[in-house]
Amino acid sequence: MSDQIYLDYNASTPVEPEVVEKMIPYFLEEFGNPSNKSHPFGWVADEAANIAREQLAALIGANPEEIYFTGGASEAVNTAIKGIASAYAGKGKHIITGATEHRAVLESCRSLRPGGFQITELPVDKNGQVSPDVLQAALREDTILVALMWANNETGVLHPMEEIKEVMRNHPALLMTDATQAVGKVPVDVHGIDLLACSGHKMYGPKGVGALYIRQSSPPIRCTPLIHGGNHESGMRAGTLNVPGIVGFGVAAAIAADVMEKDRTRLVGLRDDFESALLKKIPGTVVNSARAERLPQTSNITFPIKDASVMMRELGSAAVSTGSSCATGRGTASHVLLSQGLTVAQAAGTIRFSFGRKTTQDELDRVVEGIAAYCKAHSHRREPEAELSGEIAH
Repeated sequence: MSDQIYLDYNASTPVEPEVVEKMIPYFLEEFGNPSNKSHPFGWVADEAANIAREQLAALIGANPEEIYFTGGASEAVNTAIKGIASAYAGKGKHIITGATEHRAVLESCRSLRPGGFQITELPVDKNGQVSPDVLQAALREDTILVALMWANNETGVLHPMEEIKEVMRNHPALLMTDATQAVGKVPVDVHGIDLLACSGHKMYGPKGVGALYIRQSSPPIRCTPLIHGGNHESGMRAGTLNVPGIVGFGVAAAIAADVMEKDRTRLVGLRDDFESALLKKIPGTVVNSARAERLPQTSNITFPIKDASVMMRELGSAAVSTGSSCATGRGTASHVLLSQGLTVAQAAGTIRFSFGRKTTQDELDRVVEGIAAYCKAHSHRREPEAELSGEIAH
């Protein structure tokens, strides 16, 4: 195992030991199929899945019957967007989303265009937030769905969800949110939300399990299943439930409910000190979206260098994500950063740092010192250019 300092918690988190402990019996002893109600093995597995449903529902303020387990957040997103489009096409074919959404949302929406759907991708301001007024102006009579994320995976920006809910309150279109980065890290309340997607491995649970919340209403929200072949999850998702994964997801949700505020306070302190140290030591450094409300553990930082990925590879000290990640080998800059007004060159000098429960002050101090030394030695690697959008170091 690498001795790198792990600062990529937005990509995935380690599974909590208590979560693993609770999962193990459902691999070895309580291995029944929850769909089989004819014997105790099935009953026990079904009860375990329903307990997890209750735990996740409690975390987001939902009813257990509104939670449908999936194979991950991407499946939940695809199910929500494509399922609503299929079910409500007769009422309209206009969908609104945001320019900085996760690719799962953007590509799901764009995949509907051949079927006659019109997709409006709302711009964001320099802080990366969607304006409720811009959303209001984009709504049409034939709008059937608005899909806006709760928190951005690259910058940590939180959209003004309460104001967005208020805009949608008087419009018949449904409001769906990708809350994958938000659930378990900041308070999430589904009141006013029609559909929500989230994932276990972003909140110290296992990979390969996610959930889709669909609000109970009268008349019921119609959502065409993405996967057919059985009546699992009340007909919303065919396939035998991943009981160990679901159990782990539920335990992770219960833990998050207990420690979220403690985690938030500690991580905000680490993040703010980390950013301040970098701004002080490296002239020209920018904290993107610094003036927006953000997730407590996310720092998206542009450095005065040509290629951040090269810097981190040469340093070799920290596992991070770069803002200039390549899409299918084409060297495409982050669509999130470009949408906020950064240039391709600025995006290439950007790194996302994301912290977690195991991150220490000593680790961050070492990363700061390494990056500061590198930037001092290689500051000539990027030509001077226009001022970055974001928070400029003074």
